[in-house]
Amino acid sequence: MHKVRSVLLFTTIYIGEIKKQREMAAAAEVKAMLKEAFGDSSSESDGEPSRGMRRRARISDSIDEIARPLSIFGDSHTWEQINEINGLWICREFLSADQQSSLLSSLEQGGYLAEGSLNQAMRFGDLPPWALELSQIVRENILFSTGFFESGDRMHRKNEEECLFPSQLLWREPLFNQLIVNIYQPGEVSDSLKPSLLVLLEIVQGIGAHVDLMRFEDGIAIVSLESACVMRFSPVEASSDSVELLLSPGSLVLMWGEARYLWKHEINRKPGFQIWQGQEIHQESRTSITLRRLCPTPQH
Repeated sequence: MHKVRSVLLFTTIYIGEIKKQREMAAAAEVKAMLKEAFGDSSSESDGEPSRGMRRRARISDSIDEIARPLSIFGDSHTWEQINEINGLWICREFLSADQQSSLLSSLEQGGYLAEGSLNQAMRFGDLPPWALELSQIVRENILFSTGFFESGDRMHRKNEEECLFPSQLLWREPLFNQLIVNIYQPGEVSDSLKPSLLVLLEIVQGIGAHVDLMRFEDGIAIVSLESACVMRFSPVEASSDSVELLLSPGSLVLMWGEARYLWKHEINRKPGFQIWQGQEIHQESRTSITLRRLCPTPQH
């Protein structure tokens, strides 16, 4: 019996070491990908700070104390399941302050945050490199989060109802092929702004209650940057029930299944509506990135 226990102990230690080595190798690969996607702090030209610089400064000032470096393995990526709504999850520290700043730099370089630019941009199919990398980071984050275990070259959960993202969605290619970048202001938007082919005008004190269009598949990811806000969920069927969710800077929200199809979501940024735990949240500029996948076009 003692010999059998020794063999089992040795086997457990051996398997643990192999798993640790594989995780370290995967972590190194992911970190290299993160650096390529978001880079280091970008330099700015001398003179008046740009809109992007002001945004990044606000991020560092507001969340530097609570943000931790992104780590695929470890406690920095803690997911919270919203028990009232099946298929609704949030990772509150998905991106650190530095990574948010780098992502905003990419948006600024792409013209999304330029002074006088419009406040909503859409891309279909041909996503920019930073969005492709962000999609990959979302997938890697889900794969290595607590509760997943390895089976061949696939990851899955024991209880599908409790999974972050169903395997049939997680392993589709591409994971996402449509994005929306929204810039929300606490005040009104100038009437002089006009829409173009890819950039659409919207008066954005928030977003009205809605369910995403059926032209998009199941499984939606939302990355929230800059100002914190409260997102409210309410059932599609008439009901007085509602669920509120605090989106902190750098958070990632996943919606699938019931959360995607049976619940409306909204953000009302008008004065007096952004209340969390009895306190009104001061509203500044907020940027959100929504990643979705288009439904296949029917073949005739």
